[in-house]
Amino acid sequence: MPLDTAARQDFDIRPLHAPLGAEVLGLDLTRPLSTADLARVHRAHLDHHVLVFRDTRITPAQQVEFSRRFGELQIHVLRQYQLAGHPEVLVISNIRENDQPIGLGDAGHLWHSDLSYKATPSLGSMLHAQELPAEGGDTLFANQHLAWDTLPEDLKREIEFAQAEHSYLARYEDLRKLNPYRPALTQAQIDEVVPVRHPVVRTHPETGRRALFVSEHFTTRILDIPEARSRALLDALFEHSTKPEFIYRHQWQPHDMVFWDNRSLMHLAAGCPPEQRRKLYRTTIAGDVPF
Repeated sequence: MPLDTAARQDFDIRPLHAPLGAEVLGLDLTRPLSTADLARVHRAHLDHHVLVFRDTRITPAQQVEFSRRFGELQIHVLRQYQLAGHPEVLVISNIRENDQPIGLGDAGHLWHSDLSYKATPSLGSMLHAQELPAEGGDTLFANQHLAWDTLPEDLKREIEFAQAEHSYLARYEDLRKLNPYRPALTQAQIDEVVPVRHPVVRTHPETGRRALFVSEHFTTRILDIPEARSRALLDALFEHSTKPEFIYRHQWQPHDMVFWDNRSLMHLAAGCPPEQRRKLYRTTIAGDVPF
């Protein structure tokens, strides 16, 4: 069916009582999505930065298809955690079979924006709940437009035109010490994630809003200034960027799918008891070079 002939659907977009986020209620993603409905979802994504699609009973193939409506998909460097038959889907899970993890169990352990360590970071990510723990497992999102808007003026002036280095390897070995199941990287994987430089303050390519674009997970240093000053600035920015007044805490419900804007926020996985099974499927949409 041509996309423009798909029937429009009756669905609601309800803002959450939080500094960001909205629920999408009544949209059936198993049906073809009309151009008008896609445009409405896209606008809501820009306005609210996080969309929560409730009771989303779609297959991995349908998740991939819906994700592609927003852009090209990116393949995560840890290819051993791809979903069989769907290389675009990264399995996020603490489940082990034959004493081997079926997915990336400690994903999101530190605040970050997905794939900021790539020359072309992610536009956004979709995470679809498959199996949820009885307790824990929340995901936190921090609005980085608000973080920039409320930054003290002296810090704004100092970092406004600064550049920072982002590296996938920045905390990788630290995480391996905490999680013995996190795999060692091959040389080919290391070569795939060479450090990159991005602006400390990026401009959203669609809305023009500015946002902080550094994270404790991937940002190693602010460039072209003394190391001590770089460390002090990053510590101050990390602390400011995750203040409680910027955060929405998502408490997962069965079949939730969450679509967030990596150009506007950071996120963090709160974790759950290791004996509680958790499995989600993630697709990641390519963005553009930050400016």
